[in-house]
Amino acid sequence: MSQGKLVRDRIPEIIRAAGRAPQVQVLGPEAYRAALARKLQEEVDEFLHSGQGEELADILEVVYALAQAQGMTPSQLEALRARKQEERGGFQRRLFLVAVS
Repeated sequence: MSQGKLVRDRIPEIIRAAGRAPQVQVLGPEAYRAALARKLQEEVDEFLHSGQGEELADILEVVYALAQAQGMTPSQLEALRARKQEERGGFQRRLFLVAVS
């Protein structure tokens, strides 16, 4: 497993159950937000490489953690998403803007 990255809460427990000894530290708020941003990029890269729905779930988990780190609940985040969809639409129509003249 990779070293030096943000991991899910139960990963140290899983590592210990496998007979290994994880070394972990608890990050402060600023370092945590920075680690979450790196984790989001990691998960997006994994999704782009694999195309697996499981990776989308990982992205969502990181997005929820980022929202919480910003003081936002999942329902507040969803309300923002819904408002933007109402105002600007979603992506269901698969529109690709080629140019504006």
